[in-house]
Amino acid sequence: MYPLLIVAAALYGALAGTLLVTPGYRLAVPEGEPWRATCPAGHPLPGGAWIGRLRCASCPGGRVAAGAARSAAVLACCCAALAAAVGPRPELAVWLLAAPVVVLLAVVDLAVQRLPDVLTLPLALALAGGLGLAAAVPGAAGSWPRALLAGPVLGAVYLVLFLVNPAGLGFGDVKLAVPVGVALGWYGWEAVLLGTFAGFLLAAGYGLALVLAGRAGRRTPVPFGPCIALGALAAVLAGGLTV
Repeated sequence: MYPLLIVAAALYGALAGTLLVTPGYRLAVPEGEPWRATCPAGHPLPGGAWIGRLRCASCPGGRVAAGAARSAAVLACCCAALAAAVGPRPELAVWLLAAPVVVLLAVVDLAVQRLPDVLTLPLALALAGGLGLAAAVPGAAGSWPRALLAGPVLGAVYLVLFLVNPAGLGFGDVKLAVPVGVALGWYGWEAVLLGTFAGFLLAAGYGLALVLAGRAGRRTPVPFGPCIALGALAAVLAGGLTV
């Protein structure tokens, strides 16, 4: 264990989490609509305000969106767990940089069941490039060629599932599967299988819980992105601990 590394990762996650509120609010719009440019009361917001706590000068209290503490806590826990499992290996930097984007995707998907291309596609490229750099550093514990192969493979698997049952899977989930495949492929095909299975298992459990609570029917679509993300996190943690 590396206590200082874990604490540093947790502090980084907490700081990054507080910055997710504004992009989470502005990106949480239905498919086809422009990103939010007004506060809930309809007042225009500064066009360049995308980071940090969003405030509206015309609203009482000023604050537009809440949830900074929750995002900070979630991301701090994720980053601390990654540091504990992976240790001071070079790929840890890649996971820590990707974690805020993945959490932001989960936040938006939970709000409006959408995974914006502006996040999923750059995430795939960033993970591929970041792991390529990590692979060149001594101490790396994964395979970059396998990661590059696993991304398109997992994306193709999700694409087939989407074509078979479009009501059960969104096309945004297909796109998210590509960066997830890249990340899990770094540790091996076992990690890809584990993360994928865990994601579907979590989605089934979440859907069942909603049905039992009376908040959804058997055919009500549920956000799958957070389940994909949690399954991937579990597989990355397992991969970091076993290599």
